[in-house]
Amino acid sequence: MQSENKILDDFARLASSAMGVAVGMRSEVEARLREQLERLLAQMDLVPREEFDAMKAVAIAAREEQEALSQKLAALEARLAALEARLAALEGGKAAAGKPAQKATAKKAATQKESEPKESD
Repeated sequence: MQSENKILDDFARLASSAMGVAVGMRSEVEARLREQLERLLAQMDLVPREEFDAMKAVAIAAREEQEALSQKLAALEARLAALEARLAALEGGKAAAGKPAQKATAKKAATQKESEPKESD
């Protein structure tokens, strides 16, 4: 019976050694994979998370400012359209009421043309 215990003890020692080797190999493989991954990431020229977050905040701020400026532009365009409509209405009112004024202006221009000295040939 003692021979069975010795075989089991040897087998236990062998399994224990194998487990130690396996743990060592695992840590070595992980270290090598980590090195390869870091090298690959360095070649890819990736951006750090902090820099990405900073640029994201800048882009969000720029987008908000652009939207605010778009709203201001729309308000200014509406105001300009209203002013142009008022101006057109005023000019239309003057044109209807001022037809004699237009004739007077045409007469005045003709008079000025006649009063200019003529060039002699």
